[in-house]
Amino acid sequence: MDWLSPEEWSAVALSLRVSLWATALALPFGLFIAYALARWDFPGRQILNGLVHLPLILPPVVTGYLLLLTFGIRGPVGSILHDMGITLAFRWTGAALAAAIMGFPLMVRAIRLSIEAVDPKLEEAAATLGASRTWVFATVTLPLILPGVLAGAILAFAKAMGEFGATITFVSNIPGQTQTLPSAIYAFLQVPGGEASALRLVAISVVVALGALILSEVLARRMAQRIGR
Repeated sequence: MDWLSPEEWSAVALSLRVSLWATALALPFGLFIAYALARWDFPGRQILNGLVHLPLILPPVVTGYLLLLTFGIRGPVGSILHDMGITLAFRWTGAALAAAIMGFPLMVRAIRLSIEAVDPKLEEAAATLGASRTWVFATVTLPLILPGVLAGAILAFAKAMGEFGATITFVSNIPGQTQTLPSAIYAFLQVPGGEASALRLVAISVVVALGALILSEVLARRMAQRIGR
């Protein structure tokens, strides 16, 4: 990494850290919400579906501003967390939260499609043998939807790597603390002579994004072949 300056490398490392934590944070919630939307019929189901996909429709800056109002130190949730010693605004942890929310719709969509592709009769057959709902999900549904779970997680990771609007609004652009790849590219383009650094980071962003997409396809196909045996 000698071809990267310390500031550039810091942005790359922070982006990877934020993206991994964002994916890990979103995955259990994404799995639960996707299953609920695919299998359960309850009042407000369409409202929940709309809320899940809202970050895809709203301008990212609006999402970031709503996060700042909610999780800032004076916000309804942020003030409680601040009293507990947890601060999200203008911290890398806040960047992870923003990235998780922005990638959440992509994750839920991929997992939901996988669940809907599973024949409910397979789950019903396992239930008639006395298996609980949890056991049916763990032994029947989850193995069959693993390709979708994997694809959703990697899509959310790739989205987190490229997230800019919500992140910079919620946690600002502080070098070494909240400056992720997109924020660093933006900062370098604002100063004379920063084009070379911006171009290097753009190349890394493209490689990581394409690598994540290719990896999701390869692993999903292998998992699907394994399940089909």
